[in-house]
Amino acid sequence: MNYQHVFNQAIERLHAEGRYRVFIDILRNKGMFPNARCFHGHNGPKPITVWCSNDYLAMGQHPKVVAAMEEALHDVGAGSGGTRNIGGNTHYHIDLEHELADLHGKEGALLFTSGYVSNEATLATLGKVLPGCIIFSDELNHASMIAGIRNSGCEKRVFRHNDLAHLRELLEAADPDAPKLIAFESVYSMDGDIGPIAAICDLADEFNALTYCDEVHAVGMYGPRGGGITERDEVAHRVTIIEGTLGKAFGVMGGYIAADQVIIDVIRSYAPGFIFTTSLSPVLVAGVLASVRHLKSSQEERDAQQAAAAFLKAEMADKGLPVMPSVTHIVPLMVGDPVKAKRISDILLAEYGIYVQPINFPTVPRGTERLRFTPGPSHSEEMMRELVQALVEIWDRLELEFRQAA
Repeated sequence: MNYQHVFNQAIERLHAEGRYRVFIDILRNKGMFPNARCFHGHNGPKPITVWCSNDYLAMGQHPKVVAAMEEALHDVGAGSGGTRNIGGNTHYHIDLEHELADLHGKEGALLFTSGYVSNEATLATLGKVLPGCIIFSDELNHASMIAGIRNSGCEKRVFRHNDLAHLRELLEAADPDAPKLIAFESVYSMDGDIGPIAAICDLADEFNALTYCDEVHAVGMYGPRGGGITERDEVAHRVTIIEGTLGKAFGVMGGYIAADQVIIDVIRSYAPGFIFTTSLSPVLVAGVLASVRHLKSSQEERDAQQAAAAFLKAEMADKGLPVMPSVTHIVPLMVGDPVKAKRISDILLAEYGIYVQPINFPTVPRGTERLRFTPGPSHSEEMMRELVQALVEIWDRLELEFRQAA
């Protein structure tokens, strides 16, 4: 076996398909988001504007968050000291779990090192603890959910995206006595659409199933206190387990679940992804605490972000750019070809100082490659007009198809 040849071939396939991923070398400017410095492809830093960050509300730059992290660093030092079981269970972790449980109206919450880990560890553990469990999964669920379901060893049934009739068919065909779990998302981040949470809960009630809702792209963003779509739609109490991230709208790092105390205790006690992982640094947790507490009482960031997203969608549509329908803060622009998507991204960065990453397979299906913009409260209307003007010029240059303005 020529191992090096096999590895080289694997990389060459990505290049041939136009979906080899390039990680851009940047540094954000503290307190000045979306302004950043780019070191990619030239000598020294070049000023750029970031358009694809998941720090949706720029909370990673908020003075309260930065100050809380600085205070924690000087109070307790950098690291947590170990796993939660061995030295890494700090008062910051306990306080944050109380805040997150309160945010979702649940008895308890449990912190993980990332949203990926919280999904994978929780779903895998639930499937192993519930003998004979069948997991029903939306076809567009995140890779971390798919990994957790696969690692659970359970039977799984995949239903068409947001298709309640198909989900009902699958539930009706399943053993009525088998434990069941329906796993889905609230905001699907590549298309910007929303899951029918209340209707899924109705089916769960009818077929005696548990529900698991991934709210990573919604927590902090929706609801009067930032509790997500489940809070906005007043259905949080109907969802068995709510999962969220601390690295997107809350602006720092980590993941979590919120549920009743018995479920939290089961995951805490059985999930290897929780038990054997060094806990989040208390410095990070302190930052998240400040962010969660601020967004529970401040609507300003959410309102400004929604206004920015609406403005950018309208500007793109007015100029005939193929902006995809979206009812959320996500602004996806369809390209439909991985090579062209990468080319547009490269031109924007090199010539206009605009940074947006192309989204290719396997994140989205082949033939639906796109650019995904996430305008935030700090993106001005002038910035958005300049972005759209640049896109129109590139669309003309590459002879891409425009849509007729409505």
